[in-house]
Amino acid sequence: MSNIKRIQNNLPLRCAALIECPRNRRYLTGFVSSYGSLLLTRDTAVLLTDSRYIEAAQAAVACCAVEEIKAGRLRNLCKSHGVKKLWLEGSATMERVQQLRTALPGVYLSSNRALDVHMNQLRMIKHDDEAQKITAAQRIAEAAFAQVLPTITVGMTERDVALALDFAMLRGGAERLSFDTIVAAGVNGSKPHAVPGDYALRRGDLITMDFGAVVEGYHSDMTRTVALGEPSAQAREIYDVVLAAQEAALAVIAPGVACKDVDAAARDMIKAAGYGEHFRHGTGHGVGLAVHEEPRLSEKSREVLRPGMVVTVEPGVYLPGVCGVRIEDLVVVTDTGYVNLTACEKELMVV
Repeated sequence: MSNIKRIQNNLPLRCAALIECPRNRRYLTGFVSSYGSLLLTRDTAVLLTDSRYIEAAQAAVACCAVEEIKAGRLRNLCKSHGVKKLWLEGSATMERVQQLRTALPGVYLSSNRALDVHMNQLRMIKHDDEAQKITAAQRIAEAAFAQVLPTITVGMTERDVALALDFAMLRGGAERLSFDTIVAAGVNGSKPHAVPGDYALRRGDLITMDFGAVVEGYHSDMTRTVALGEPSAQAREIYDVVLAAQEAALAVIAPGVACKDVDAAARDMIKAAGYGEHFRHGTGHGVGLAVHEEPRLSEKSREVLRPGMVVTVEPGVYLPGVCGVRIEDLVVVTDTGYVNLTACEKELMVV
């Protein structure tokens, strides 16, 4: 059954869905564009786009009808299919909602997250071709890391290292970066989402690097923390705690396991070592057409792991005024456990 058909089967009588989020449109149709509306009723699917994309869309899209959008066309489609209620994605802006209210008199607009729930459930489970693209993106990121690591020296800035990683990923085949690369050294490592700046690397610093590449729209995400010269005993202790926590979380990943239990495995290990208050985020998240998507490996998650889910496992300890450590792998859940897509050393590397 196609993904479009799965959504259509969940539509109530006289209800339609309007898909306008670019990632969701791409997921359902395979077509990449900055503009378009995918209208789904119980028995029809039409991709409406403008003159910039119509020729390419008609050549590329086979899963639904493709039309150039014209004034009144959306209204006429809703009328001809008896649509009285239109589901909108949660990302629909107030401006867009007002435009639709004007264009679709007599149609009730509903942004009740039902559509988002359907899309999240579909996108959480990756098909083989999706996992292959994520893996290809991961290999590009790893190759960039291997290339840049030997060049890191005392006196380089965080920004220098980030730019080197970015360039290596793009030169290595990434169509773009998954997100703004994070490089946090020394005391800046206590900030989980630090912005690379002019801090000059010093001997003994821990350096946390969080980065990823995109291949055919699919993201990778990895983090490694390395030492520039021999680190302090405390820094090495924190590293060992985070590594043990990550291994504990990985050990419980399997289909049917609650996402919150994966988080607990890492969190309990860090708490037992006395650093519980310094682990300030969830243990992981889904990765796909977005770098952060469902499911979430967190204390509040109600989701259960299923085969095909691709998630990060990234516990961290962030000690203000001292250092920070995060270690992140990307794994795909299988029928019996998981496959780690990250083929990169995790023992503390001293450069």
